[in-house]
Amino acid sequence: MSPKTSYKNLIRPDIADMAPYTPIVPFDVLSQRLNISPEDIIKLDANENPYGPSPCVYEALANETYYHIYPDPDSTSLRHALSQYTGIDASHIVAGHGADELIDLIIRLFIDPGDAVINCPPTFGMYRFDTELNGGRIIDIARKADFLLDTESVVTRTHNNGNVKIIFLTSPNNPDGSVLGDTCLRQLLQLPVIVVLDEAYVEFSGSSRVDWVLEHENLIVLRTFSKWAGLAGLRVGYGVFPHWVLSHLLKIKQPYNVNVAGATAALASLSDVHHLRENVEKIVEERGRLYQALGEFDFLEPYPSEANFILVRVVGKDAAELKGALAERGILIRYFNTPGLRDHIRISVGTPSQTSVLLKVLSTL
Repeated sequence: MSPKTSYKNLIRPDIADMAPYTPIVPFDVLSQRLNISPEDIIKLDANENPYGPSPCVYEALANETYYHIYPDPDSTSLRHALSQYTGIDASHIVAGHGADELIDLIIRLFIDPGDAVINCPPTFGMYRFDTELNGGRIIDIARKADFLLDTESVVTRTHNNGNVKIIFLTSPNNPDGSVLGDTCLRQLLQLPVIVVLDEAYVEFSGSSRVDWVLEHENLIVLRTFSKWAGLAGLRVGYGVFPHWVLSHLLKIKQPYNVNVAGATAALASLSDVHHLRENVEKIVEERGRLYQALGEFDFLEPYPSEANFILVRVVGKDAAELKGALAERGILIRYFNTPGLRDHIRISVGTPSQTSVLLKVLSTL
C-alpha cells in the first residue's frame, strides 16, 4: 500500500462517501462560462434580492473604521437592534454567519452519531448536508403532491424512531413557496423533539412565528438578511432560541462568527427598514405578475408562492433543457436533478424589466 493510499484511509468514511452540496456559481465564473458580460446576465437562480441592500449599507461600510479589530463576539449591538425589529428580547437571539452556520451549530449541539433528523423534501438542502457532516442519520418524509407537509407521517415516524431529535421545517418552503399552517406546527410541537422553523423568506409572506419561541421550549426560529435585506454576499443570519438551548449553543459558537462588515451592514439595514420593506412590496407585486404570466404558457404550470420565487412544473418539454436554453440567452434559473423535481424549474422574482425579458425569451422556446 502506498503512503498516499494509506493517508486516504484517515478520512472519515462517512465523509468519503458523502455527496457534496451544490452551490450556485458566482457571476464571474458564469460570465466566462457563458461568454456573456456580467451586466447582461439575468440571475434568477438563487432567490437573491434584485434591488440589493439599502443605500445606508454602502455608506455604513465606507465609514466603518474598525475592520482591523476583531468583531464583538456577542454581536451585542446587532442583537439589540434585532430585538427592536422582531419584538423579542435580545437574550433569546444569536447572530450567525448566515443562518447556515446556525443550522450546523444546532445539529452539532443535539446530534450524536446515529441520531436521526427528520427532513421533509423537497426542501433546503443544508439540513441534509449538515446532518450527514455531523454523523447524523436523515429520515426523509416526502411532501405531498402539492408540496404540503405530510404531518401525520412526520408524527408517526417520530414516535416509531426513538432516536429522532430534530425536525427541520421551512416556511415559506424552498423550493415551492408554501407556508406551514398553525395547526400543523402546533401538532409537531407536541412531539418530544426540537422543531427548527426556518423563516428565511418570511418577510415575503408576513406570517412569522418568531414569538412562539417564548411559549414553546422546543422551538427554534431561524431568520436571515440574505433575502429581504439584500445581504446574501455578506452572510448574516440570526436565530431565536429558548434560553435553555441558547446557553449551550453559545459554548460551541465560534467567538467572532459575524464579521465587522456583516454586522455593520445588518445594523444599517435595520436602520432603514422602511426602504427595504418597499423593495419587498415590489418583489411581492412582481411575483403576482410573474405567476400570472407563466400560467399563460401551455408548457408551464406555476405553483402559488409566498416567497420571492416561483416553482414551475414543465409540461411537454424537458425541464433541464429549458434551463439550458435560457442560460444560453443569459437568463439563469434553477433546475433540481432530484426526485419529485426533475420536471420542475424554480424562478426567482426579479425586477419588472428582468421579468419582461424572461417572458419574451420563453415565448420563443
